Amino acid sequence: MECRRCGSPLDRPGDYCLVCRSGNADAVVLELERDRARVTTIVDDHVVGAREVTTTPEGGGEAGVVELRNFAGLVADEVRRKRPDAVYATGDREVLRAVRRQLHYEFYRVEDDDPVAAVIERQGEAPLDVVDDPPSEKIGGSHSTLVGGREGQRAIYTAAGHPHVKKVIPGPIDAGGSGSQSGVRAKATRAGTDGNVRLLLRDGSSVQENRVVTTARGKELGEVVRADLNEALREADLQD
Repeated sequence: MECRRCGSPLDRPGDYCLVCRSGNADAVVLELERDRARVTTIVDDHVVGAREVTTTPEGGGEAGVVELRNFAGLVADEVRRKRPDAVYATGDREVLRAVRRQLHYEFYRVEDDDPVAAVIERQGEAPLDVVDDPPSEKIGGSHSTLVGGREGQRAIYTAAGHPHVKKVIPGPIDAGGSGSQSGVRAKATRAGTDGNVRLLLRDGSSVQENRVVTTARGKELGEVVRADLNEALREADLQD
């Protein structure tokens, strides 16, 4: 493949051109399993290349930590050489987290039997607006008390820190819910037709429903943001 801008030959399809300093990959799709990862490059709504990275998982302990980090590094290297406009990922959460720690790209989760086809179909959509305001400036409303104290605040700030969240509006606390013995738990619920979601906080028998206003323009993209929020909450140990 040649560079779309200057025509220089590229080592691999979709690589960033080091001659004219321009990108050639619209998107990269990561299909991640614990022992292998498939990295697919999309240009102009077509698959132009796919590479597979494999590993032999170690057991627990330091050897397993090092092996996973090295595996994630190889996957991250494949993304870096493309410098794509967007990165989509699906599969093993442990591997996904390890790869994301080594990259500065925002990851979009894609849940589909054929994730590459789903991403190609999505390429015609305008990208979601990014809100760069700090989380503290995204939190508002008349209810300042949060379920779970500091842990509840951490959940709210986790949601407010998402780049596609415009506002988090805490709601009233209902003390009539079913009891929970696992501490503060948080979950983003199914998106509405306006693309917004609800963030449910539970602590014991107390429940709080918080409104999360997103930049999504409809239910489908709202579901993408919801999945990202729940993944962030899992990483923060706020979900089972």
